[in-house]
Amino acid sequence: MIRLTGTLTCALEEVETVRAALPEHIRLSRAEPGCLAFDVTETAPGEFSVSERFVDRSAFDAHQTRTRASDWWRFTADMPRHFEISEE
Repeated sequence: MIRLTGTLTCALEEVETVRAALPEHIRLSRAEPGCLAFDVTETAPGEFSVSERFVDRSAFDAHQTRTRASDWWRFTADMPRHFEISEE
């Protein structure tokens, strides 16, 4: 199993863009084969806690590939991310 946890941070003027794009990003991610859990929670304005679990490295890599080609990535690519990835 692959687990990703951490935070995504955006400027206050970008918060509404992230909030608007988030439901579709979550929906698409949760529908991916091998996704066990996918949660993004706003913990403070501009701070989002991220928790992901995928069944294996292949499923996680497919998620990363899909994400890089999505509107979510187009909106958030330059936002700081502080993630830890562990493999169990």
